[in-house]
Amino acid sequence: MTSTADSLGSSWGKVMEFGRMIKFEHTIFALPFALVGLILASKGWPDLRIFGWVLMAAVGARTAAMGFNRLVDQDIDAKNPRTQIRSLPARKLTRGSAWIMVFISIAAYFFAAGSLNPLCLKLAPWVLLILLGYSYTKRFTSLCHLVLGLSLGCAPMGAWVAVTGQLEPLAILIAGGVCLWTAGFDILYALQDQDFDRAQGLHSIPASLGTPKALYVSRLLHVGAWGIWVYTAAQASSFQLSAAIGMILIGGILIREQWILRKGDLTRLDEAFFRLNSYVGPIYFLSVSWPYLLPK
Repeated sequence: MTSTADSLGSSWGKVMEFGRMIKFEHTIFALPFALVGLILASKGWPDLRIFGWVLMAAVGARTAAMGFNRLVDQDIDAKNPRTQIRSLPARKLTRGSAWIMVFISIAAYFFAAGSLNPLCLKLAPWVLLILLGYSYTKRFTSLCHLVLGLSLGCAPMGAWVAVTGQLEPLAILIAGGVCLWTAGFDILYALQDQDFDRAQGLHSIPASLGTPKALYVSRLLHVGAWGIWVYTAAQASSFQLSAAIGMILIGGILIREQWILRKGDLTRLDEAFFRLNSYVGPIYFLSVSWPYLLPK
């Protein structure tokens, strides 16, 4: 009995470690925008079958991307004092087990895409190329933040294609807002590694421009994201009260995030990066989707 309990405990511990490695809790950044794409494209509650396959594709794609990123960056993470405790450099997980997780996630992603419609399956390899390719971008360009933004921006576009079998301008605009918002907060996150990145020959906006200019770039990106989302909210909901309230709240969150880090003080980075940003997607989803979720 004790041996069985120990075995179960060990297995559960590994599952939790995989979750920590891929930062499963950060799924909240992209998933609400996939749901927005589903609701708006369906003009109401989505078909349950489509919802299930989209959820499987989204989780599979993100898990594959994060696992691949950790594998590609293992040597870099081992040198960075901030990231030495991550699962692979700390040898809490083996590279072999991480690769297995990545391959299973990719298989689930393609299976879900193929179960949706032909266009989803045709686009799936290109989306995967963006998701996995991001891991290499900081080795040669400071625009890596925008590539990460594009990765998350694929969520609403993919969901839209899953429902309609085509890509429409509103989905692209929503994705554009996601791209700019993500790039803006990723620049803030990269502030803590700018000295290490310069020493290792890695690229980021903070490493290239320094803290003051990087903060300005982040602010401009967030202003652009908010402007795009205000427009998409107006297009999607004829700017009903829920959308107006949501856009005001999101604007306030972005201002608060930038205000906290305005002097480059990173002691409150977790509050600005995760806690505040975790509200943006759910608020956007509820405020824009609400008119479609109400009984007719």
